[in-house]
Amino acid sequence: MRLVATLLRGPGALLALTLVARPGLAQAANTAAPAGPAATGTQQLLLWFLLGTLALVILLIGLLTATLVVRLRPQLRRLYELPTVRPTWSGRVLGLAVGDTTLVRGEVRDEVLDHDYDGILEFDNDLPPWWKYGFYATIVFALGYLSYYHLSGTGQLQGAEYAAEMQQAALLVSADADDPNQLTAYAALTTAGDLSSGKSLFTTNCAPCHGVNAEGKVGPNLTDEYWLHGGEINHVYKTIKFGVQGKGMVAWKGKLSGKQILQVSSYVLSLQGSKPAGAKEPQGEKEAPAKPVARL
Repeated sequence: MRLVATLLRGPGALLALTLVARPGLAQAANTAAPAGPAATGTQQLLLWFLLGTLALVILLIGLLTATLVVRLRPQLRRLYELPTVRPTWSGRVLGLAVGDTTLVRGEVRDEVLDHDYDGILEFDNDLPPWWKYGFYATIVFALGYLSYYHLSGTGQLQGAEYAAEMQQAALLVSADADDPNQLTAYAALTTAGDLSSGKSLFTTNCAPCHGVNAEGKVGPNLTDEYWLHGGEINHVYKTIKFGVQGKGMVAWKGKLSGKQILQVSSYVLSLQGSKPAGAKEPQGEKEAPAKPVARL
């Protein structure tokens, strides 16, 4: 007991109390930890309450204003008829409250001009103010748009915005071998063995749509310089591996290995300029072959 009393009276009192209170503090911290989502929910409820209250106040002010305008309409009419009030801008706004829409429709004078086109007369009336001010607003907007996007270069044009969005989207896609957005860096195979294997695979799997000599049937002609999805070896590889959705070109990923797809792609490029009989009309964009490819 004396030891305990000494600790409580001396410098060790704080340490002893901390050790004793530590489990309680930990328990309190664990209890208070889940309060984060509850606090967030309370803040959201408070925000919606304030927004609802603000909307209700605005509605009440609008109703009171409309009631006052209806009750004071005779007095407002007499005020509007004053010659010093009616021509002014505030007077025209006041005219809307008493039923005069000149501020919106403009002055309708119905003055006949001395123009006569086959009996058709022309009136000299003002353009509606809402139309004129809207036109002025479009001029201001056009100047701001020109300055922001073209002169200062602060804003991104359509092409730059598209490129930025594509870069952001690429970050969300895995960059592995099964990523259709990642183009491979293969070179075309030119050995006789690879081209022979590619020809065998092409005859078995591709000839029903593209023809035995790749002249084109349901699918396009693969022997000319025109390509729908790119004629470089890696573009052909990508088309064969992932297919083309909605165009009838099936994906051969999982059916052929990567080496087999490269062999077929290389064989297809070896047929460039072979001009088979009954070749289908060109389709797509013209592309010159990047490098000559050996043929069988």
